[in-house]
Amino acid sequence: MDLRIFTEPQQGATYDTLLTVAKATEDLGFDAFFRSDHYLSMGSGDGLPGPTDAWITLAGLARETRRIRLGTLMTAGTFRLPGVLAIQVAQVDQMSGGRVELGLGAGWFEEEHKAYGIPFPKEKIARLEEQLEIVTGLWATEAGKTFDFHGTYYDLTKSPALPKPAQSKVPVLIGGHGAKRTPSLAARFADEFNLPFAAAEDSAAKFERVRDAAREIGRDPGEIVFSNALVVCVGRDDQEVARRAAAIGREVDELKTNGLAGSPAEVVDKIGRYAEAGSRRIYLQVLDLSDLDHLELISSQVQSQLS
Repeated sequence: MDLRIFTEPQQGATYDTLLTVAKATEDLGFDAFFRSDHYLSMGSGDGLPGPTDAWITLAGLARETRRIRLGTLMTAGTFRLPGVLAIQVAQVDQMSGGRVELGLGAGWFEEEHKAYGIPFPKEKIARLEEQLEIVTGLWATEAGKTFDFHGTYYDLTKSPALPKPAQSKVPVLIGGHGAKRTPSLAARFADEFNLPFAAAEDSAAKFERVRDAAREIGRDPGEIVFSNALVVCVGRDDQEVARRAAAIGREVDELKTNGLAGSPAEVVDKIGRYAEAGSRRIYLQVLDLSDLDHLELISSQVQSQLS
């Protein structure tokens, strides 16, 4: 079971804070550092000092880290034209030496679009399908050849399809709870399918939908990695768990129900239930980015037991 650190910088974090967490992620032996792609805080917080851009952040981290994978859960398809996104991701992949992964979603948070003047179209899933075709098509085009795409929302003519990523294949992540279109897109485009904030007992059935969709188009479901994203709150004792829950404005019982919370032994046991459901990777949503001791505890007493 891979453990990855997943951050929500729109809630309030500078680049320097993210760099500190990313370096701790690497030093403590975690597999990857991922971040959300949002421009507006959620809930009652003020979001100070303000948002950071996902791909600018990852470009910086690409030069400041050496081992960990870097990526997004999920890049909002509404924020970037697919041709531009393909260039951005390929460049950051080069800057990292081939350690980038692209989580791409349709975009959902309408208020942030209003706040920053970003169009919020109704046809988001249909647009996402075209975006996935374009991004992956540009990367797959042989050097010296051109890429054309004529869709409902995007039109590309004689694109040189450059630059190319450092990796021969940048892993593409698709996620969500949709019953039909999401599994279909995952079957066609995903190297990894991620379920955000889902119970272990629900995950197995939703993973199977993706496997069924893959079989329907003749793809081996074994080619797809299945993963979960879950909030994490671990403590050496009940008092430490309660303190960490209070620091992120959550209740312990709620966190134990909806996330990975409690003692290291409790969290290891619950991760085991996700493994039984078919998950091979957990993205640990870390909400208090100042608490590096939390990461050290997870590394030494949770991750060590999983390996």
